[in-house]
Order: sequence, then structure tokens, then C-alpha cells
Amino acid sequence: MSTAERERLAWFKSSYSGGEGGECLEFAATPVTVHVRDSKAPARAQLTFGALEWSEFVQFAVTR
Repeated sequence: MSTAERERLAWFKSSYSGGEGGECLEFAATPVTVHVRDSKAPARAQLTFGALEWSEFVQFAVTR
């Protein structure tokens, strides 16, 4: 994904994140990938996961 494409992603924070900062992650989804970044340092590196891998991670996290 190019830098221009990454800049057009719509980023979302969890509704559980408070407005006072802290340790928050932001997520952006496309039809085939999910992107994750640190909300305090959005210009730094991002993680990218395939939709299937992300779905499996979420299912694992929910069942714990």
C-alpha cells in the first residue's frame, strides 16, 4: 500500500478509549486488510493484517 493510500484510510479508536490520551490503538479497515497504529504516534510504523488473520485474532481475543 502506498503512502497516499495509507493517508486516505479512515482511522477509528475504540469507544472504550478515554479522551485523556494514554495507551490507545487506532484501526482502519479495507475489504482485504486491517491496519493498526499507535494513536499517540500515527506517523510511525503501522501493522497490517489480512482480513482472515484479523478475524481469527478477534475471535481468539473474545473467547479469552
